[in-house]
Amino acid sequence: MERSVEMPLMNALSDDVRWRAMVERDARYDGQFVCAVTSTGIYCRPSCPARKPRREHVVFYPDAEAAEAAGYRPCKRCRPQAVAHEAEVVERVCRYIEAHLDRPLTLAALGREAGYSPYHLQRVFKRVAGLSPRQYVEAARVGRFKAQLKQAGTVADALYDAGFNSPSVIYDGAPASALGMSPATYRRGGAGQRIGYTIVDSSLGRLLVAATDRGVACVFLGDADDVLAQALREEFPAADLIRDDDGFRPWVEAILARLEGEEPHADLPLDVRATAFQWRVWQELQRIPAGETRSYREIAAALGQPNAARAVARACATNPVAVVIPCHRVVRGDGGMGGYRWGINRKRALLERERKNKQG
Repeated sequence: MERSVEMPLMNALSDDVRWRAMVERDARYDGQFVCAVTSTGIYCRPSCPARKPRREHVVFYPDAEAAEAAGYRPCKRCRPQAVAHEAEVVERVCRYIEAHLDRPLTLAALGREAGYSPYHLQRVFKRVAGLSPRQYVEAARVGRFKAQLKQAGTVADALYDAGFNSPSVIYDGAPASALGMSPATYRRGGAGQRIGYTIVDSSLGRLLVAATDRGVACVFLGDADDVLAQALREEFPAADLIRDDDGFRPWVEAILARLEGEEPHADLPLDVRATAFQWRVWQELQRIPAGETRSYREIAAALGQPNAARAVARACATNPVAVVIPCHRVVRGDGGMGGYRWGINRKRALLERERKNKQG
């Protein structure tokens, strides 16, 4: 059987990224490529639990069809030829969820739509999409609720239009990080919301940190205090903004440490507004190790939406909490810095500091 290590790349993932995904058995990359082993003639999913071969014995193909055309056989353990079908099924289930948010969306009902048992759908959906069907339903409902909230006559109208059957689901059950502030407050543009903020000096210029009693709402970098304060006012035009230089000191200190490339062990509580897609992107950014980078297309692929690179870039550009959600770790596919809301020089400095601390 003749095998060639030269093949056309069907997406922007580098071989280093593919190899790392294979070593780490990262199921988020299943469906993005397959791993072929020249010494055995078998190809696998990146997440295959089998013992890993040596790097020089591995070549990558964009899909099962390409690997089989080169003469490789599918692994009987991880069944890589089934991945494309699974991705199509999950995509169909996602579209079904989005079109039926006003109905009960039980795992059994979604399983019938997919043609899978509920247990099998749960496993496949989590592996392909990176979250459970229930989490996807909740995120989709919150996304629709927020989109309709300012247009609806009342909070209750938007609530039921989004498919929620009880106000307590939003007020008590939804994660604070998904909505940011109470529905009525959000509809009024933040009216009545008290947001404290401080502006301090840092090694990368002036740093504004704003927070509610739930958590950090904004982290801005700049050169002038008045410009930063104006940006905060534009973010929350109807909120009650109060300068507070002492109330958030522990959070400010943690953010300053991150500006120096350190990674504090404690996660900062966040109180940010986001669509379901934005939140998925931001969660993916937080999985990137300090000092490393991913391209917009790699993030999109990790989310199971390889054609959503531009949407990923927009989610990065709208990140309201610099450094805490590390959008500075996302670069162009060619390795270039790309854009950064707070300036390319700051982005470059943050990455250099993280790499230095990781090495030292």
